[in-house]
Amino acid sequence: MLCLRLVACLSLAATLAFAQGREWVRAHYTKYEHRIPMRDGVKLFTSVYVPKDHSKTYPILMVRTPYSVAPYGVDQYRDTLGPSEFLAREGYIFVYQDVRGRFMSEGEFVNARPHKPVKQGLQDIDESTDTYDTIEWLIRNVPYNNGRVGMWGISYPGFYAAAGMIDAHPALKAVSPQAPIADWFIGDDFHHNGAFFLPHAFNFLAVFGRPRTGLTTRWEHRFDHGTPDGYKFFLELGPLENANRRYFHNEISFWNEVMQHGVYDEFWKARNLRPHLKNIKPAVMTVGGWFDAEDLFGALKVYESVEKQSPGAYNILVMGPWSHGGWSRGDGDSLGPISFGSKTALFYRENIEAAFFNAVLKQKGELNLPEAYVFETGTNQWRRYDAWPPKTTVARTVHLCPQGTLSFAPCATSGFDEYVSDPARPVPYINTIAIGMTRDYMIQDQRFASTRPDVLVYQSAPLEEDLTAAGPVSASLWVSTTGTDSDWIVKLIDVYPDDLPDPDPNPSQISLGGYQQLVRGEPFRGKFRNSFERPEPFVPGQPTRVKFTMPDINHTFRRGHRLMVHIQSSWFPLVDRNPQKFVDIYHARAEDFQRATQRVYLGGQQGSTVRLTVLPR
Repeated sequence: MLCLRLVACLSLAATLAFAQGREWVRAHYTKYEHRIPMRDGVKLFTSVYVPKDHSKTYPILMVRTPYSVAPYGVDQYRDTLGPSEFLAREGYIFVYQDVRGRFMSEGEFVNARPHKPVKQGLQDIDESTDTYDTIEWLIRNVPYNNGRVGMWGISYPGFYAAAGMIDAHPALKAVSPQAPIADWFIGDDFHHNGAFFLPHAFNFLAVFGRPRTGLTTRWEHRFDHGTPDGYKFFLELGPLENANRRYFHNEISFWNEVMQHGVYDEFWKARNLRPHLKNIKPAVMTVGGWFDAEDLFGALKVYESVEKQSPGAYNILVMGPWSHGGWSRGDGDSLGPISFGSKTALFYRENIEAAFFNAVLKQKGELNLPEAYVFETGTNQWRRYDAWPPKTTVARTVHLCPQGTLSFAPCATSGFDEYVSDPARPVPYINTIAIGMTRDYMIQDQRFASTRPDVLVYQSAPLEEDLTAAGPVSASLWVSTTGTDSDWIVKLIDVYPDDLPDPDPNPSQISLGGYQQLVRGEPFRGKFRNSFERPEPFVPGQPTRVKFTMPDINHTFRRGHRLMVHIQSSWFPLVDRNPQKFVDIYHARAEDFQRATQRVYLGGQQGSTVRLTVLPR
């Protein structure tokens, strides 16, 4: 949902491989602005771009956004239209709408507004009703439309696309939620398994969360950290209550709400979109990136929920080797130092996205996309499956064994490894300086972390044949702590051969020999091991099972590579520090933060494992 920087949010959907250009848009489209009335009388500001060729009719393609439909004014045109230049040149009526309570739209803004499955009257509104009312007005009032409507959106607009297809208007025929929010406590944006993604929430809400004083066309707030070093800034911030004392001064209501809801209570459950994705009528194409630092969970779970709860729906999944929104901009041929061997984003926009909307909304071409169109990293190729995860996958368990080894066979001996976790010296999540969550951390080299004494490292022998994991990754840890709470971070890593040659050219001077590529990493806040609603303390020193599932991967570990697993208890500042004492962390005091000795048990009946979903050879 949320962009790493607000300026990125403004341009995310419009930044394409080939800029259309403002003059091209002006030459081919006429812009109109409307205030569209909703059923409760609130009017939403909407920009409409209609093709100048009036010899035929066009489908409507709409995005609803909290990030502004700028530029404002009928004489002020966007540089680009639609999700890609391919669709802009194809010819659509493009609609951009400020959602309720944002920028030039009336009403009250509610973050991830809860869906109301039962409505008692015209005052019972949600994003589904606002979408319905907007479409009803558009097809009645915008000339040259063919009566067929599509929606798309990336990040927060992806949430509005997913919410808009619930109880959909009959004219809504195609929807593409791209990196949508599904659940803000379990896996998207602010929390992963109850662990708070501190810089992401802080940096976003420091700007986005400021209240507006009335209708406006401008972003009116910026935040100055005073340093480019996020590790330093957030460590010196101290306990989370200092955010209000030093910076927010209780002026950001949603930050305050987050701080008051430290468990999976009704506040968060009401914002869980998944239960409402049933009886979906439009064709759905959910899009996500394997390295999306923000809403990987949302993309996978929106697809999964529609699949389970709307069995008759046309529902497909597209996953590529992208960071957040990376499919909408650039070529997509690499991320960080890792090359993907082809222009994956350009391929998606031309051959998948354009094909989907053209087939459904224009009846142009055949709709022959597979159920799951997914890019396989490692081998760097697109795969087409008739289900996701693929039906032929099998579970394969990897055992964490003594002497830092990983084995597909049970460990020959048992024991434990231990480390001291110190909240005053948390493990950094990257080895570079950044003020927040970097867009490519999910693929970065982990050699820096492997040398830390508070990171346990387990590594397999070189693989004798390719191993393709296609689906979720599950961790089953047997652990103990001398504290009463702890975070447990599990990272699955692809270790390249030591003699792998460097890329050519190599402007960043990266050494790929021995590169430890993060394939999937995820935190789990230990007090939620039995329930996200009812946290429980650890009994100091008592072996306890912590089991959780990480988001899917589609990665081939090549012959000669090694598997590696890291276990650690901090990942800073990506995840806020756990005091390692059973308290309400959002209201913890400085004296609550304490060192703890952590044990991970290996082998035997209480041995720790990681389970992969593997395609048979």
